[in-house]
Amino acid sequence: MDMDEGGNLLRALRERLAASEFHTWAGMEVVEASAGEVTVAMDVLDRHVNLQGLVHGGMLAILADTACGLSIRSAMEAGRLHVTTDMDIHFLAPAKPGRIFGRGKAIRVGRSLAFAEASIEDAEGKLLARAQSRFSVSGRETPG
Repeated sequence: MDMDEGGNLLRALRERLAASEFHTWAGMEVVEASAGEVTVAMDVLDRHVNLQGLVHGGMLAILADTACGLSIRSAMEAGRLHVTTDMDIHFLAPAKPGRIFGRGKAIRVGRSLAFAEASIEDAEGKLLARAQSRFSVSGRETPG
């Protein structure tokens, strides 16, 4: 993505996430961004917890997928499309309500495939989950 100048990349990713009703419902926001590395934060609300009062694993997976996907987006040529083809996540510690962070890093971005990793951490930096994702990279986005 050709947006290395100052906060342009961060601003563009924030606007993209804010335009998504799904990500808005989930309460996610981009808090840091540089080419190939993106941090997404989420304030865990009652709707995000399971019957045990812990953050639902699906919410952690959504945060990991979002962090990985935006890290790929920030590292690839502007206008290209990318879609998650598969993700592997390992839950390492129970996640409690509060602010959590998904730290995504693009490991490899090619013409047709991309690979990223993410760490999910709580506000104190405790590692809650690790994920790896593969993406299909193709074509061009259509304006609209």
